[in-house]
Amino acid sequence: MSMTTPLLASMMSPRPNIHGKKSQGPFDLTYYLKGALAGGICCSITHGALCPVDVVKTRIQLEPLKYNRGMIAGFGQVIAEEGVGALATGLGPTVVGYFIQGWFKFGGVEFFKINFANQLGEAKAWELRVPIYLGAAACAEFIADIFLCPLEATRIRLVSNPEYASGLISAFPKILAEDGLIKGFYSGFGPILLKQIPYTMAKFAVQGVAAENICAGIVLEVALVSNVGNYLLFPSCTSSSIPLLLFF
Repeated sequence: MSMTTPLLASMMSPRPNIHGKKSQGPFDLTYYLKGALAGGICCSITHGALCPVDVVKTRIQLEPLKYNRGMIAGFGQVIAEEGVGALATGLGPTVVGYFIQGWFKFGGVEFFKINFANQLGEAKAWELRVPIYLGAAACAEFIADIFLCPLEATRIRLVSNPEYASGLISAFPKILAEDGLIKGFYSGFGPILLKQIPYTMAKFAVQGVAAENICAGIVLEVALVSNVGNYLLFPSCTSSSIPLLLFF
């Protein structure tokens, strides 16, 4: 049974089938909210799960003479001196901060990517897809870091001095009262931008190019084995989704 359909041919093409291709979308508020919520949930879970690692890493950075035996030994030092609960220091600002950051980063990337493409037109946007990935990621991450920076400053304050406050709710207003908005929460804004923006640009550009090549490889393989057996192909191949191929 031949499977060289117009849809398959358009997916195998090196560029979009501008004429006659079913349009994607709709890219409405619900679409952007779904992307933002998914990003917020995933970022808060992953960064929250790694909070113990972040605690030890921060201690090593702040007190290199004391914590000088590596990461594994650092865990043992923190637990021996302060108990296992110390590894969760800063969990509140980490979870909240990276939920907000993930919300604006992933929702923002979709917003800027789609609007850049609409401004350029479909054909030009396809040619400039990598610069669009990079530009959308940079814009979204800059906005996300505005919200992340105060919570990251709170986390670092709690990890560096566990007796400073009991958690996010008590530490946040205390920092604001003692140091003010700019000094207290945005002293590290420049370093955060220099760290986060290049990382996010690389992440989304690599993800977009990788997804494109994976999709092309899967579709080519489907074309080659189409007469061997039956399969079910879910044709949803975009920069953020991969076709699901089930053989049976």
